[in-house]
Amino acid sequence: MPDFLNRRMSLRVLALAVAIPVLGCSPKIETGTVAATTPAAVPVAVTGPLKIGFVYVGPVGNAGWTYAHDLGRKAIEKEFGDKVKTTFVENVAEGADAERVFRDLAAQGNTLIFGTTFGYMEPMLKVAKDFPAVNFQHATGYKTAANMGVYDAHTYEGAYLAGVVAGKMTKSGKLGVVASIPIPEVIRNINAFTLGAQSSNPAISTRVVWINKWFDPGKEREGALALIGQGVDVLIQNTDSPATLQAAEEKGVHAFGWDSDMSKIGPKSHLASATIDWSPYYKKVVTEALAGSVKSADSWWGVKEGAIVMASINAALPADVRTLLEQKTAAISDGTLTPFQGPIMDQAGKEVVAAGQTMAIKDMKGLRYYVKGVDGAMPK
Repeated sequence: MPDFLNRRMSLRVLALAVAIPVLGCSPKIETGTVAATTPAAVPVAVTGPLKIGFVYVGPVGNAGWTYAHDLGRKAIEKEFGDKVKTTFVENVAEGADAERVFRDLAAQGNTLIFGTTFGYMEPMLKVAKDFPAVNFQHATGYKTAANMGVYDAHTYEGAYLAGVVAGKMTKSGKLGVVASIPIPEVIRNINAFTLGAQSSNPAISTRVVWINKWFDPGKEREGALALIGQGVDVLIQNTDSPATLQAAEEKGVHAFGWDSDMSKIGPKSHLASATIDWSPYYKKVVTEALAGSVKSADSWWGVKEGAIVMASINAALPADVRTLLEQKTAAISDGTLTPFQGPIMDQAGKEVVAAGQTMAIKDMKGLRYYVKGVDGAMPK
């Protein structure tokens, strides 16, 4: 897969994705399902085990984005037993390869198919039109059809909670992010991490190294070491390998896991992992399918729904930090706290969210600036 193409969004389609209004979004933050353009239920014929297909852009491995999705698949098998039969195809490139795989899975009798990367959107839409009796589910996209829904996770909530801990644990006051590609999703996570840290330690600053890839352990390690060399003593990543955590373990600083539980990678440096648990959403859709129909919704889930979980919190974390993390997590869950709650200033000191207000979903999904406290210029 070309370096400029990522597992969820390519720079080539970024301008289009930002320019098109986010379908079904309301002006206030909602942690549950957002209304879709075509919310009709699609009948699912179940005459034996429900056949479910998963398509992955990378290898399953033992950490990261694809691994987290595969844990969700395994959770379905455990929950529903012989009522379902799942299969997965890994290392499927976006484009023609994806279209072929979707067609094959549909032709093989899979009546529910999940595609787990942004670049699958157009191929999935094309195949969905040819298989109206099959329900397709697309991760992180924005286009829906009568038999195709979209779903995503509030990764920024996990980034914010990691920031709360980082603000308490830093001694230098310097935090670091090993970032992948400068798109709104990643910028949103950097900002949320910084805002979370500022909530527990207003004196912190965040430094960012961009590697312009989602998965490149060598570059991720180099980025982490560069940040550590600048005095950063707490790191987080928005990349797919555990290289950042490994570097932190080697150099004796703290770091977080990302997307999946990475605690075993760096047991001393690891503070917690900001994980995505896809199983609540997958179980919901499978339950609907087994009942006879699936709604083509636009869903964006987070802490409230159990989709974002701070996992394997280090036992050495001070009691007051653990308590603060629990309080912040509960507040996000019950809706009394959202990470992008005003007042929020950008780097230039301009107020972008007023006190008492919350950033609109459309603005969150189109973020192209750093908040105050992030050092360095935004990549162009």
